[in-house]
Amino acid sequence: MLEVRDLRKTYGSHVAVDGVSFTVSPGDAFGLLGPNGAGKSTTIAMVSGLIQPDSGEVLLQGHSLRAHPRFVKQRLGLVPQHIALHERLTAEENLRYWGQVYGVHGARLRDNVEWCLRVAGLTDHRKQRVERFSGGMKRRLNIAVGLIHRPEVLIMDEPTVGIDAQSRNHILDTVRELNRDGMTVIYTSHYMQEVEYLCNRLAILDHGRMIAYGALDDVRLLAGGLSTVRMDLDGDPAPALDALQQALPAERVEAGEGRISFHVRDPGPAVGKAVLALSQYGIAPLRIDIERPNLEAAFLQLTGRRLRDGGDA
Repeated sequence: MLEVRDLRKTYGSHVAVDGVSFTVSPGDAFGLLGPNGAGKSTTIAMVSGLIQPDSGEVLLQGHSLRAHPRFVKQRLGLVPQHIALHERLTAEENLRYWGQVYGVHGARLRDNVEWCLRVAGLTDHRKQRVERFSGGMKRRLNIAVGLIHRPEVLIMDEPTVGIDAQSRNHILDTVRELNRDGMTVIYTSHYMQEVEYLCNRLAILDHGRMIAYGALDDVRLLAGGLSTVRMDLDGDPAPALDALQQALPAERVEAGEGRISFHVRDPGPAVGKAVLALSQYGIAPLRIDIERPNLEAAFLQLTGRRLRDGGDA
């Protein structure tokens, strides 16, 4: 569907994006994850044709953005990080205006406006001026504008910044539903939970460079691939520690009062071995928790720091 080849962008001596490449397949929910200032918004601006890269290429269905900008832009929907609405127009008037900008008219425009209002949950507010909207309502209408021409690829740049939890959840569920219905989505965020909730593939950017790329589970494994197993027990594990260590020779078993924990690459077989070793001493697990590698752990492993807050580059 979309191919990004070696994009690079500098501003004076500052390298904002340094050789970013990735592909997005039809129906993907593709995440661009990284701290603010990592280059996500600059990458999105180049992919959507808002700014020209210093070098590199963007192709949609094999058509170059540089050579065929109209073909590409008509098939992309962009939801920018900053609200792009006319405050003195109503929700419906904003959708009609932007639909006409995209070349949508007549019955198709009417149908698309109705669909976008439903998707955004704003049908009952269609005649209300945007200046009276809450921040969350503006964000939802901002997404609806990006959908007004029914794009094949929806690009969303930090769409939940600065909104309440209810509006954030509405937006995330809306994006997930659009993707399930077949729309290809590119989603940028510095919130790991959003990317894990929405995306099946992703790239992690930091300081303008792509430091990880692939399927969500594969990127999680960059944390080292170890799951943490915790067991609450119905007895003291001390008598069984030697047997546990023999059953799990590669792992360090930590024991406390009525519980044990260990780290393992493949938790399924390890849990079975631990339960069997404990049973020899008449000890049974009351509760078993398995914490698998996550994006937070992978990001810390790759960068040595947590995602930071603030503006993006």
